[in-house]
Amino acid sequence: MQCYSFIKTMMILFNFLIFLCGAALLAVGIWVSVDGSSFLKIFGPLSSHAMQFVNVGYFLIAAGAVLFALGFLGCYGAHTENKCALMMFFFILLIIFIAEVAAAVVALVYTAMAEQFLTLVVVPTIKKDYGSQKDFTQVWNTTMEGLKCCGFNNYTDFEDSPYLKENHVFPPYCCFDKANGTTMEPCTKEKANDMDVQGCFHQLLSDIRTNAVTVGGVAAGIGGLELAAMIVSIYLYCNLK
Repeated sequence: MQCYSFIKTMMILFNFLIFLCGAALLAVGIWVSVDGSSFLKIFGPLSSHAMQFVNVGYFLIAAGAVLFALGFLGCYGAHTENKCALMMFFFILLIIFIAEVAAAVVALVYTAMAEQFLTLVVVPTIKKDYGSQKDFTQVWNTTMEGLKCCGFNNYTDFEDSPYLKENHVFPPYCCFDKANGTTMEPCTKEKANDMDVQGCFHQLLSDIRTNAVTVGGVAAGIGGLELAAMIVSIYLYCNLK
C-alpha cells in the first residue's frame, strides 16, 4: 500500500510538471505567433532572425498542446484514480513512443531514400520561392548561417531561383571560407563552385554523427522516461479497484 501511494504521488508530481511545461510552451507559442515583434525585442541582436521565431511559434503550440494534454490526463488519472484517463495517457504515450522508434529506424536505414525524396520536394521549392517568399527565404538563411551550409545539396539548388535572377549572384553562405570563417562576396557561380560548400542535408547528418553520443543519450533518456511513465500508468491501472 505504501509503495502504491508513493508511486501515485510521484506520478501526480511528474505529470503536473509536464502539464506546466506544456502550458508554458503553449503560451509562448501563441505569443510568438500572434505578436512576434514584441517577443523578439527580448532577443536584441537576434531580432534580425525574426521570421525564424515566428515559424517556431507553430511548433511550440503543437508541442505544448501535446504535453498539456498528456500532463492533464496523467495527473487527473492518478489523482482521481480514473481508469479511462490512465488508459488514454498510456495509449497516447505508446503512440508517441512507437512513432519515435519508427522515425529513428527510418532515419538510420532509409537515409538515402529520404534524401532522394526530400530532394524532389525541397529543391524545386527553393528554385521557386527563395528570394520571393520572405518567410521561406529567412528560414533558409538562418539554417545556412547556423549550419554553415549551402542549399539542400549545394549551390546549384539556387539556379533559376528568384534570388539569383534578381541579384545575379548566389547566397553568400555558398561562398563560405572555412579557413578564415568569412564569406567571399559577391558569390559568383565560379566562386561557389570553387568553395564547394556542403549542402545542409549532409551537414546536418554530419553534425548528428559527430554528436552521436549526445543525441543517442538524449533520445535514450526521453525513451526511458516514456517507458517508465507507461509502466507506472499500467501499474496504477491494474491496482485500482
